[in-house]
Amino acid sequence: MAEKEKIARLALAKRASAEMTERKSLFIGTAAPIASEAEARELIEEMRRKYHDATHNVYAYQLSGGAIARYSDDGEPQGTAGIPVLNILKMSGVSDLCVVVTRYFGGILLGAGGLVRAYAASAKLAIETAGIVAMTDFAILRIRCSYSEYQKITAALPKWGVTEDDTQYDDAVTVTVGVENTRAEALMQFLSEMTNGRVAAQIVGHEERPCTQNL
Repeated sequence: MAEKEKIARLALAKRASAEMTERKSLFIGTAAPIASEAEARELIEEMRRKYHDATHNVYAYQLSGGAIARYSDDGEPQGTAGIPVLNILKMSGVSDLCVVVTRYFGGILLGAGGLVRAYAASAKLAIETAGIVAMTDFAILRIRCSYSEYQKITAALPKWGVTEDDTQYDDAVTVTVGVENTRAEALMQFLSEMTNGRVAAQIVGHEERPCTQNL
């Protein structure tokens, strides 16, 4: 149960596109993480402008783990394009993403079954190219220490899966780092014990980031 609670959701690592050809028809899948329906519509319109000469620009997107889901066949026979793409989105486990599959007709009809397979394969390839990461809650810690302690601390931090966000140097060193929320208390205790209580980390915020631990 604790492991499930640690990971908030799955997300695309980045926006990406991938191409494939099926019986002379070119399919271009574009997958992107989104945070709202407005962002999904922006991507769809961008692809329509970019591929304005394409035969079809089919799309599907989902938000909030599928609570919001939309799709369009964009002129393909009903049920052969948008729904297959949406099904791939659902099977990916990613909660907030949009996929647009652009088709340039190659002159050979694929049939209903062929269209379903081609659109599904193109969407799957786009998502695989983008990559999937597990997102989890991070605590943002601020650590103030001496220059000598800073050397020891930075040498130890990588073992905690910490990301160093910012470092400021004046009469001492102030380091801002991110660590998975489930490790924050243990890390703060470790820093205190390692420096005999001279260094105390302070939690200054929280945000969602890609998980650094193995699933």
